[in-house]
Parts: sequence; structure tokens; C-alpha cells
Amino acid sequence: MDYVLEILGPMVDGSLITIKMFAIVIVLSLPLGLLVSLLRISRFKPLRFAVGTYIWVMRGTPLMLQLLFVYYGLPFLPFGGIMLTDMQAAVFAFTFNYAAYTAEIFRAGIQSIDKGQYEGAKALGMTYMQTMRRIIIPQMIKRVLPPISNETISLVKDTSLIYILAMNDLLRTTRAIVQRDFDTTAFIVAGVFYLLMTLVVTFVFERLEKHYAAYEG
Repeated sequence: MDYVLEILGPMVDGSLITIKMFAIVIVLSLPLGLLVSLLRISRFKPLRFAVGTYIWVMRGTPLMLQLLFVYYGLPFLPFGGIMLTDMQAAVFAFTFNYAAYTAEIFRAGIQSIDKGQYEGAKALGMTYMQTMRRIIIPQMIKRVLPPISNETISLVKDTSLIYILAMNDLLRTTRAIVQRDFDTTAFIVAGVFYLLMTLVVTFVFERLEKHYAAYEG
């Protein structure tokens, strides 16, 4: 028990970096994913193709590869490279990766809404944007909460990938402690930290689902 208390301080510090990373990516990726989903169903074919290609690349290549490319590859681009800090590179890669996944979830949710909703809104004189904002998107949110919840839980765990950028997140801190002390207790403590974080996320989404279910009822 004394050893756990000894290592708890640095592991809490590592968890704060993990939580900060998670929060920033969620705040950025969900709105971006919604925007991308709307572009994905646009009537302008070149735009649909460009957005579809972006989604295909993001979902078809490993997130770790994307992290490495953003951090180590962008500085070597022709006509002036792009230098990013480790946090900036991680946020950039994670945001665009998760936006691609959430975009497909949002798209499926939007396309699941009955066509009669659009026709009814048009008959009331609503524009396309008014229809989306007032009628389609509120209904879509309730339908996509479960898959969005799964993606959010995955994000909590995927944040561990930022250790490859030498960021002192929870996983990197844990590995350093294990290598220093030759004791695997830190792995168990880290597992508890991740479980607690996913528990909080699960609780939040369960509350959201109940809220929208009550609202609909």
C-alpha cells in the first residue's frame, strides 16, 4: 500500500495530461465530425468525393502512423514544413482521425431520418439549414448517442498512443515507473485509472440517453 501511495503522485500527473488530451479532442472532433457528415451528403459530387477520400484515409490507416506523420513528417514537407509541438501534433492527429469516424456515425444518423420530415419542413417554408438545425439534427443526436459513446470510450484508451511522442501521459509515466522499480504494480494502478475514466464517460452518456428518451416521451 505504501508503494501505491508513493507512485500515485506521478501517475495522477500523467492522468491529467491524458484527460486534457481527451477533453480537447472531444471538443474539437465532434463539431468537425458533424460538419464533415453534412459535407459527405452534399449534392456537390466533387465535395462528396474529397470528403469521402479524407474519411477513407483516416479510417484506413493506423492512428499511430498518422501521429508519427504529423509529428515527424510535416516538418519535411516541401515549400516549408510545419513544426508542431508534441501536444499540438497529438491533438491534430486525434481530432482529424476521430472526426472521420464520428462523421460516418452522424451521416448514418441523418440518413436514418424519414424523408417525410424534410418534406414537412419544406411545406412549412423552412430552408435546408433550418430543417437540419431544428428538426433533423435533434432527432439524429438521440439515435447516434450509443455509437458515439463507444467511440468516446475508445478515445480514452487510444490516448495512450501519445506516449510515442514522449508525452508524459499516464501510460508513459506508468512504463517509466515499472522500468525503474522492476515492479508491475503500476500497470494495475494505471488500469484502475483507465477504468475510472471510462466509467465517468459511460455514466455521462447513459444520462444523456435517459435525458433524450424522457424528452421524446
